[in-house]
Amino acid sequence: MHLDWKTPVQLWFRAGFQALLFALFLGILAGSPAKAGPLEDAVPLFAADSFADTAKALDLVAASGAAHAGPMLEALVDRRLFVSADKKLFFKDKAGLAFDGLSGEKLAAEPAGGAMVRINNRLRGAIDTAVGRLTLQAPDPVKRRAAAEAVYKTRAPESEEALTAALKVEKVAAIKDIQQMALAAIVATAPGKADIDRLSAIEILRDRGDRDALTPLNSIPESASADVKAAAKAAAVDINQRLALWSGVQNAWYGISLGSVLLLAAIGLAITFGVMGIINMAHGEMVMIGAYTTFLIQEVIRQKYPALFDYSLAIAIPLSFLVAGLVGIAIERLVIRHLYGRPLETLLATWGISLILQQAVRTLFGPTNREVGAPAYMSGSFKVGLIDITYGRVWIVGFALVVFFAVLALLRFTPLGLQMRAVTQNRRMAASMGIRTARVDALTFGLGSGIAGLAGVALSQIDNVSPNLGQSYIIDSFMVVVFGGVGNLWGTLVAALSLGIANKFLEPFAGAVLGKIALLVFIILFIQKRPRGLFALKGRAIEQ
Repeated sequence: MHLDWKTPVQLWFRAGFQALLFALFLGILAGSPAKAGPLEDAVPLFAADSFADTAKALDLVAASGAAHAGPMLEALVDRRLFVSADKKLFFKDKAGLAFDGLSGEKLAAEPAGGAMVRINNRLRGAIDTAVGRLTLQAPDPVKRRAAAEAVYKTRAPESEEALTAALKVEKVAAIKDIQQMALAAIVATAPGKADIDRLSAIEILRDRGDRDALTPLNSIPESASADVKAAAKAAAVDINQRLALWSGVQNAWYGISLGSVLLLAAIGLAITFGVMGIINMAHGEMVMIGAYTTFLIQEVIRQKYPALFDYSLAIAIPLSFLVAGLVGIAIERLVIRHLYGRPLETLLATWGISLILQQAVRTLFGPTNREVGAPAYMSGSFKVGLIDITYGRVWIVGFALVVFFAVLALLRFTPLGLQMRAVTQNRRMAASMGIRTARVDALTFGLGSGIAGLAGVALSQIDNVSPNLGQSYIIDSFMVVVFGGVGNLWGTLVAALSLGIANKFLEPFAGAVLGKIALLVFIILFIQKRPRGLFALKGRAIEQ
């Protein structure tokens, strides 16, 4: 029978036949081998066990943009990237779980015969660059900033395209500045760049003005023109001058920080020495007691009330003052009051007490250093110009000034302060006016010891809490008191800040030890001319 393809039924059969042929054609295409992606191409390069091939594989991983590319590169740095016996790429996380290198999916079992992919120091730098390229446009701004800083340090030319793309979409000004600096560092040092581009990059680096900007300025290629080299040299000179200026500012800040610590340690000594004429060699141990009180409070809070950790220092301040003050009153009542008028015996007695207290602390807490943590509000830092200022130091400087003005207010506006000033100026007249000088002595010694305990709270944040903590500051405290004027708190403030700043400016030239010796010699010569110190105060210690 002859088929006529023009009938409706025949037309329907013909259309179905054509659709079947088309489907078979698509199936053939789908079954054909696809072009390998960057990660597939990276596998044989990793398996080659060659540093050069591994460097090429790094570029492919970075170009893939895969979600697991970052963890895989991190695994490579930590020696957790492997090639199995059947040439499959996999990596482990820090918990030891295996993941497929191509898909990033978790594997049910670790492939057999895994050989670790080796790297060297040069590859570590390449990995940093690859990580930077991956995360330059990450959603997390912290990661974007870290990526830009990594590229800035490595100045890898292959990151230029990724940086340019990231700059177009970056919204955070601080991150954008770092990206611009990284791009400028690449343009200034990469070969084959036009002079006008290099000069623009050098200007950007000059404006940055920090120490990191010097590295690309000192790495201008030999092929660059004389104008470019001259501009780079001039920019480096300008940056060095700026760095020297900011170095002086930083030394001044460090000096103020050190001076605030000396002020806290010396205020109590200035009070006891000025009012009572007692050379208290156990004053450093009052500082130590304040630090260990802070440690004990933090230990209790860590174990029983962890939510209150950020308030631990606020709780420690009054308790450290109270504990150190009570210990001071006990020392005055039990020992010192029997030795008034005998300065040598008092000095030896307080020195013996300091040894007893140190040994007691060693027995109770051991000789090793104890950790005192910093609350969240004292962690971190911020930049002022080209220097970093830590929040912890700012809090300590502020705390020292608060304590200083609080003591001034106590001496000026309270009955106890009035009695202390009266005893300082004329003990016999004060006694004849009905002031109980023995009680004033005990409270004065307790006040000075309590303030030393407050110094221990501050020092627990910047120094090791150990039985020898107070000994590190006792000599400096005496120097501050003698230099400023015995019993004069304003003199103590000026002397503490002056010695702190002088010490920090001397250290870079003479070293820490020679710097202290130079300051001691200066104070000895100064006292020869002004025996009463910077600010003379009339009192019993001077009259006698």
